[in-house]
Parts: sequence; C-alpha cells; structure tokens
Amino acid sequence: MEHRYILGMRVDATSFQEATRLILKWAGTGESRYVCAANVHMVMEAYDSPAFRKVVNNADLVVPDGMPLAYGLRLLGMRGQERVCGPELMLHVCEAAASQGVPVGFYGGSPDTLQALVKNLSKRFPNLRVAYQYSPPFRPLTAEEDAAVTKQIAASGARILFVGLGCPKQECWMAEHRGKIPAVMLGVGAAFDFHAGRIRQAPRWVQNIGMEWFFRLCMEPRRLWRRYFKHNPRFLILFALQLVGKRY
Repeated sequence: MEHRYILGMRVDATSFQEATRLILKWAGTGESRYVCAANVHMVMEAYDSPAFRKVVNNADLVVPDGMPLAYGLRLLGMRGQERVCGPELMLHVCEAAASQGVPVGFYGGSPDTLQALVKNLSKRFPNLRVAYQYSPPFRPLTAEEDAAVTKQIAASGARILFVGLGCPKQECWMAEHRGKIPAVMLGVGAAFDFHAGRIRQAPRWVQNIGMEWFFRLCMEPRRLWRRYFKHNPRFLILFALQLVGKRY
C-alpha cells in the first residue's frame, strides 16, 4: 500500500472500502494485527517520542483520520486522498462484520459508556456478534491481570477488537498485544463516546473543512485546550518546513 511520511510518521493512502476490506480479510484468518487512526495529535506525539513513532510506523495500517493528514497526503502526491475517520471506519467495519458473521469485541471506555455503545451498535447492526467487552481500570493492569485479560479476549473468539483507550495509550497497548491476541485491533479513541451518545460528534460539513478539532474544543475545552494549542501550531509550522524541503 502506498504511503507517505508526515513529520517522520507513516500514513497510508487508503479509503474506507480498502481499509474495511483489509481488516475483514485479516480477521477472517485470525491474524493478530493492529490499525491506527492518525490525526495531528498522533503525529505530534510521534514527533516528540521516537519510541511512539516506532509503534505507529510498525502498525499494519495507519489511516488518515484527521482532515489535515488527508490534505497532507494530497500535498505529498496522493491525489484525491480523503479522510478515513476512525469513528466512521468503526461503523463500516461493524457493518461488514455483521454481514459476514465475524465476532467483534470492545476494550476500553467506562462501564456505562461501554454498555451504551454495545446497545447502540447492536440496535444499528442487529446481526453484530459481540463476543467480548471489557472496561479496564484507569490504572495500569498488573502483569497477572493483563495475562488474564489477554487470555479472555483470545478465548472469546473475537476476531476484531475495537480499542478505545485514547492516544497514545491505545496504540502502545495494541503494539504490546500483537501476536498475543488473535484479532485485528483497531484504535478508535473517542469513537466509543461518540457512538455511545456521550459526546456529540461534529457535523459532517465541519469535519469536511478540517475544523472538527475546533468543534471538539468547544465541546470539551478543559480537557482538550492544551492538546490543540500545543500541537496544532507546531504541526503547521513543521509540516510547512517539510514541504519546502527544510526537514525530513
């Protein structure tokens, strides 16, 4: 698959259809893989941390979740590249999994959020087979707890596991569990809250003009203001330097 590096982090040129096809293909043969949905936050986390950059670059698929990354791929030669939004990709995958009878699982979120998420998705996709769901504690799991959870996920039969722990925690978790869990792991971040109805998602037109970050900032200013005001200006400057050949 064609890809480009944005500030040193790989982003794949793909689509909803192609990403869904690959995920279902891997799931059908029980392969242990992980998929990242990349946005500016992830790029800047990877820029600041070589270890995290390696985690993302070693993923089996990195989709351009954020509109700035879709624009970035276009500027780097991937004409017509569209945004492959993580929460929407989750729906595409659930629909395909339901039609093909592929069991899915969910790891992350609060107990209430997870319960609402599974209820809403099961209502939307009546044939969706939910084989596993778990809301982990906010603290790190002990080695014994992690081993038990890993064993439970493998035993559940889930072949697609949606992971909603937030960036960079979910990407690191997936990397650590590749080869241990016989499922395709998708890091979908805020998708759990969106599809559970806990947080309002930006209207499509706002997403299409690349302003979802501002909408989310208005919805959750206390939690997100540091992230956006720290990362967004730096990304614009550094990517502009990349484009004119000053870096990377």
